[in-house]
This record gives sequence, C-alpha cells and structure tokens, in this order.
Amino acid sequence: MANSPHGGVLKDLLARDAPRQSELSAEAETLPALLLSERQLCDLELLLSGGFSPLEGFMNEKDYNGVVKDNRLADGVLFSIPITLDVNQETIDELALKPGARITLRDFRDDRNLAILTIEDIYKPDKALEAKDVFGGDEEHPAVHYLFNTAKDFYVGGKLEAINRLQHYDFVDLRYTPAELRLHFDKLGWSKVVAFQTRNPMHRAHRELTVRAARSHQANVLIHPVVGLTKPGDIDHFTRVRVYKALLPRYPNGMAVLGLLPLAMRMGGPREAIWHAIIRKNHGATHFIVGRDHAGPGKNSKGVDFYGPYDAQYAVEKYRDELGIEVVPFQMMTYLPDTDEYAPVDEIPKGVRTLNISGTELRARLRSGREIPEWFSYPEVVKVLRESHPPRSQQGFTIFLTGYQNSGKDSIARALQVTLNQQGGRSVSMLLGETVRHELSSELGFSREDRDKNIARIAFVASELTRSGAAVIAAPIAPFEAARQHARELVEKYGDFYLVHVATPLEYCEKTDKRGIYKKARSGEIKGFTGVDDPYEPPVKPNLVVDAEKQSVRSIVHQIVLLLESQGLLDRF
Repeated sequence: MANSPHGGVLKDLLARDAPRQSELSAEAETLPALLLSERQLCDLELLLSGGFSPLEGFMNEKDYNGVVKDNRLADGVLFSIPITLDVNQETIDELALKPGARITLRDFRDDRNLAILTIEDIYKPDKALEAKDVFGGDEEHPAVHYLFNTAKDFYVGGKLEAINRLQHYDFVDLRYTPAELRLHFDKLGWSKVVAFQTRNPMHRAHRELTVRAARSHQANVLIHPVVGLTKPGDIDHFTRVRVYKALLPRYPNGMAVLGLLPLAMRMGGPREAIWHAIIRKNHGATHFIVGRDHAGPGKNSKGVDFYGPYDAQYAVEKYRDELGIEVVPFQMMTYLPDTDEYAPVDEIPKGVRTLNISGTELRARLRSGREIPEWFSYPEVVKVLRESHPPRSQQGFTIFLTGYQNSGKDSIARALQVTLNQQGGRSVSMLLGETVRHELSSELGFSREDRDKNIARIAFVASELTRSGAAVIAAPIAPFEAARQHARELVEKYGDFYLVHVATPLEYCEKTDKRGIYKKARSGEIKGFTGVDDPYEPPVKPNLVVDAEKQSVRSIVHQIVLLLESQGLLDRF
C-alpha cells in the first residue's frame, strides 16, 4: 500500500481535468498566452501531475509569504519551497494580467498549450527576504543568484486546469507521474518503498547504501533521480540515466526500480530536503534517504560550505511527524579494502584502512583515461561514463584568434588547421572573419551591436562544434572584450576555450596591407574600421600573446600546439 499523499489527496490535475480537455483546449486558443521558461516548465509538470500536492497552482501571496517565513501554506500545511510564476511588468501590460483573468501557459519548445491559469493575485515579492529565509542569503548561492539576476519582478498566483502533459522524447518508459508510480508499486506488491534522490551518477557506494537502507526497513528501493534542472556543471541526465539503468541488475532479486523526476532543483539544502521528502511521499514512497549535505550546492568562492553537512537531516527530523514519510538518515559510505566492503563512516573503528575517490578525482581519471577501480564502480557503469567523457585527447576545443585586420590571424589559422589535420584524431573546423561575414552575417553592418551579434554567432557555432568533439579555429577581429568574454562562456560549457591575442602592431598591419583596405579607411572611403575610426580593446587575460611582425607563422603555430599539448588536448608529435 503506497503512502498517502501530502495533504491527504493527490492533486492529479491531469486526471481531474481529462474529461474537459477538448473544452479547455478550445478555450486556450482564445486566451492570451504565456511561454514558460525551462524552470517554469519543470514546476508546471509537477504541479499538473500532483508531484507538488497539495498545491493546485502557482502560489498566491498568502501561501508564498507563509512558505518563505514559516515553511507553511496559508492553511498551515507544511511546504518549504516557494513555487511561483514570475513575470515582468511588460508581460503584465501586454497580456492584460489581473485577478480573475485566465491565461494559457505554453511550452516554449513546441508552442503546445499545457494549462490554463486563473489568476488570483499579482504581487511583488520581497526577494531579499526570500533569499535569506529560504536559501540562507549568500549572494553566491545559485538560487539567490537566480532570484536577483533571472527571476522577474512580479509573481502571479492562481489555480491551474490541465490540458496536456509535457512532451518528452527521452526515456519515456521511466517518466512516471505520481499516480502511475503508485500503481506500479501496487502491481509489484510493494508495501514499503525507500526513495533515493540523486543528481549524480551512482557507483558501488550508492548501491550499498540503498540496499542497506532497504534491508533495514524490509523495503524495496525507488531510484528517483532528478532529470530537470540541477547544478551547473553536473553530468547530463542522458548519461546519468544510462548509468542508473546499467546499475539496476546489480540489485538483488528485483529489489529496485528506476523512475525519473522532472524537478528544477534549487540546491536549497535543509529547505530542499523537506521539499524532496514531500515530493517522494506524493509519489508513494514510505521512506526517504537523506544523506550528508543533501541538496547543497557545495562551497562558495571563499571555500565555505553554504550549509552544514547534516543541516538537511536536522531539518527533516524537526518536521518528521508532519512529513508523514520516514526519513532514513545516512552517513557517507566508505570502502574498507581489507574486507572488501562498504560501511558508513560513523561505524568504522579507528585505525581501519579506508579508500575513497572524490568526484573531482573521478572526473580527472575519466579525462585522462586512467583506471577506475572495481571497488569504486562497476565496469558497466564506467563504460557508460567513458563513452560520454572521452579523454582529453579526444575532447573538442576552440582556439579564438583576435587582432587587427591583416595582423596575420588568417595565415595562422590556416597553418594551424593543416597542422592539426596532419596529427588527426578529430575534425578541424575554421571560422575566418571574412568567411563568417559572407556566409552567416551578410546582413550585419559594423556598429557595436552588429559586431557583437557577429561574434555571438561565431561563438554559438564554435560551441556546438566543440561539443561534438571538433577542434575549432576562429579568427575574427573581435575588437570588444565583452563579446570575447561571452564567446568564452558559451564555448566553455562544452570544452576548452583559448584566447590568442595576435598583437601585431597596427602600423605593421597597415604597412603590409596589400589590399589597400587601410588606405581606404584613412581616406574615409570605409567607415567604422577597427584601428582607424573604431576602437580595439586589447584582451585583458589572453591565454597566449603572439606578434606576426616578430614571429614567423610556423613559430606561432608551434606555440599554440605546445599550449594544447600542455593541456592534454593533443598527443605529442
């Protein structure tokens, strides 16, 4: 028998509103429509399915204030994280939003109508109070950063009516709603279910932890990973789900099942642990594992933890009677090589030899191709991780050459392309300034705005090629620091970015200009020419500075190759 939902009733709006789907769909086409962001879509999906029961919509001001200040909805029911729909003043005016109005909520990815919201109120939250009371107030906390830099100024509260489920194309058989997961447990005959929350790959320690928790409570295991939004830098959910599937046969006698949770995590530590427990209760779990630093974002830039290691466990313990799900606190599991077993750190006698591999070390071993021992993870799990994390010598990267017109960028780029092609191992793509201008940005001029757009396009193409494992050589003038920094940030989501300042003096560039472009710029025939009547901002922190007046193309290419070799991106010639 699955656990009862939080608040007593599963608010499955999809099932409730299914008989009215045609009517609601027709009405939705006549209403103003709001396109939801990725995070808002995650929240909506769990609102519609009942994952956030007892909520039936985005929080109104009374519920929001109660949750922020006291962990409670206006009716007194425990709830720890604000679930809000943020909008700006422009959207309020454009869609004529006001209490009593009805609007359609749409998926930005495919423009499908998902729900109708009846507005109860529109309010301006105290973001400083929300940041402090919910997340601790540290400006570097990802949720606090989101509040002040991404979230809009107003929240819209109201009840939802469901039209469609969100469309997914990956792992569809594992995307259970709370009602579907409860039915699955019933079919399996499971009466006790221990839920395990994770946003990381699972290894032998996680398997040992969950099996121990299940056996100690005579229960089965629900592996319930987050596949919505997690912490930036986390391993993608496609890889993680393949890892979980590879791990499942390692559980004894069909002990575990895998279900995916489309949650947008806030990395809210203690508050988030309470929220996670409520969500798993709604999905039918009777027990929930809370480990060390549960849902914490780690450390800030000063090396200080945002939360204490066991703050989350203390929080759920405080509300255990109201939560209605038995929380299973666990210490970190550590390997004992002398007995080939794992044990919680608080149960290991003093002086006993232990081994562990940190997440940082694991990633380093994956990058370098070094061995990952079987005591740490299973061969089938390591195989999945290696497929998604090739060694450095097979990863994509971008070399971004910047400098004046005729500084030698193009010659360096072409020679570097030949050199990298000679070595082999990956495809090599080149994005020369004039080629990009002709093929991708022919409609753009040379204003600051158009120049930035051009560099943004180059950065986007470079990032996609880098993600696919290519070596990318970009060689635009790129005169502005902000645009170059944006390019770096975009590419570094997927691979290394190296900024090479081709610092050939302007006088030399002009003196050796055989095409006469500088002469035309000096005479006024060409306007907005970098170095003549338009500025060039030298890079603040380039990875390499070269000068084609003092160095040959061959020596410059050699410098770049040495840089790439030093970073492990090239096998040595």
